[in-house]
Amino acid sequence: MEPISVFDMLKIGVGPSSSHTLGPWRAAERFVHELPDITAVTRVEVRLYGSLALTGKGHGTDIAVMLGLHGEDPVFIDPLAVRYMPQHIQEEGRLHLGKQRWIDFCHAEDIRFFFSESLPFHPNGLTFLAYDAIGRVLHEATYFSIGGGFVVKEGEGSNRGAIQLPYPISFGHELLHYCRQKPGSIRDIVWQNEQAWRVPAAIRSGLLDIWQVMLQCMYLGCHTDGTLPGGLQVVRRAASIHRKLIGAATYNTMHEWLDCIRNSQLEFSKILKWIGCFAMAVNEENANFGKVVTAPTNGAAGVIPAVLMYFVCFARPNATDDDIVQFLLVAGEVGSIFKKGSTISAAMGGCQAEIGVSSAMAAAALTECLGGSPAQALMAAEIAMEHHLGLTCDPVGGLVQVPCIERNSMGAVKAITAANIAIESDPAQAKVTLDDVIKTMWETAQDMHHKYKETSLGGLAVHIPILVPEC
Repeated sequence: MEPISVFDMLKIGVGPSSSHTLGPWRAAERFVHELPDITAVTRVEVRLYGSLALTGKGHGTDIAVMLGLHGEDPVFIDPLAVRYMPQHIQEEGRLHLGKQRWIDFCHAEDIRFFFSESLPFHPNGLTFLAYDAIGRVLHEATYFSIGGGFVVKEGEGSNRGAIQLPYPISFGHELLHYCRQKPGSIRDIVWQNEQAWRVPAAIRSGLLDIWQVMLQCMYLGCHTDGTLPGGLQVVRRAASIHRKLIGAATYNTMHEWLDCIRNSQLEFSKILKWIGCFAMAVNEENANFGKVVTAPTNGAAGVIPAVLMYFVCFARPNATDDDIVQFLLVAGEVGSIFKKGSTISAAMGGCQAEIGVSSAMAAAALTECLGGSPAQALMAAEIAMEHHLGLTCDPVGGLVQVPCIERNSMGAVKAITAANIAIESDPAQAKVTLDDVIKTMWETAQDMHHKYKETSLGGLAVHIPILVPEC
């Protein structure tokens, strides 16, 4: 199987969805880059299929492709621009294709939603067509957003296999084998593999940058009131919960805020509320088109930050940057094993592929950072996923809000519980391995009815009486 870097599993991007926002955005950027002659293009048409069509507006797919065509990058764009720029494009009726050529653009005509059609390779398919002044097609390409911001082009292979890792890993048992052979921790193995892509200093700084984005996202979410966009009128709750938990504490910076949390009362009930607050803060920002880290997806972006905050604030308040790097290395590697053996796309596997995988990633990382063995870490990942099997993806109104925001809180708590169970257990006596649960997850995904796979055609999406789903 193709090698996958930790930085593939943990990407900085814009909400609300990695597969429906970040992926199509990257596909649009790639289409523009691949145009043979951008100066001859006078019009671009985008066709959205399957899940991208059914929940596209709720997930901001149309916004993403406009911004991608316009030449904006999801990592560097000002989050405020994500709101006003698409509106400006629609009002002006034109966009700056790749920041090189102005073309006319009509949102209603140039972005087409094919609700009843799905392309064979993956439910998240989209086609771009570039036309010249007399209506001839200059270039056409189809891409698939396969989850977590990953994009593949139709009919194209990958050169990722050219990367040679010292410890190639596709299954959990292979990772355990290397840890026993070396011997060492999961972190040690992953650290060596990552050097196939980056020098050690870049690995460390890159992971700490990811942590800073997570931290900033939690901080903003904990200090922002209001109502989320999209028409559901969902009231943001993290800020209100935060005010009750932080009490009269005063701080001027994000790091002073962290110290205040560490010094707060460590009652079990309050720690539990903090975990939920952290997770919900991230996903409220995600639903607000904020900057988040796909971990491994945007819809599940709150689980890993919440568990990592639990670790640095409550479980080990003296945690160092090296501990944070270790946590993210382990989480990313476990996520890559799920991607190779199953899926991280809700359109393919339901929410078990998002919240379930993120919970498993966080559980393994927390276990190793608390001193657990590699076998215990993978046992924690298995336990976390075992109790997410069959979880459906049924976003109300096609928005990553209900039930997605609360599910992140639940996934974080399950991850911590799974880690605690694994640390007190002997993996040699376990009846289910991580590889077993990944295989089961994939079979469950294949058996799951399509209406429970990010289409808003089933589940809560059709049983909320106050609203009708967009599709």
